Amino acid sequence: WLLPVLLIPKPLNPALWFSHSMFMGFYLLSFLLERKPCTICALVFLAALFLICYSCWGNCFLYHCTGSQLPESAHDPSIVGT
Repeated sequence: WLLPVLLIPKPLNPALWFSHSMFMGFYLLSFLLERKPCTICALVFLAALFLICYSCWGNCFLYHCTGSQLPESAHDPSIVGT
């Protein structure tokens, strides 16, 4: 139930980043409080979330990295074909 959350892309419009991060944060908090997953499962998910945000690849919903290459290169037609 938690792994698809990591695959949801951030919106390309910067005006929607705050709403997206608040929705994802509240969704994760309510999921952890309601379902109460096992401790190991929650720790593995939080470690994966930390690694995604630490790598600054552009899919972290907590903040936007200024040096992220993903939003600018997402519209490059030469990358889409590869």
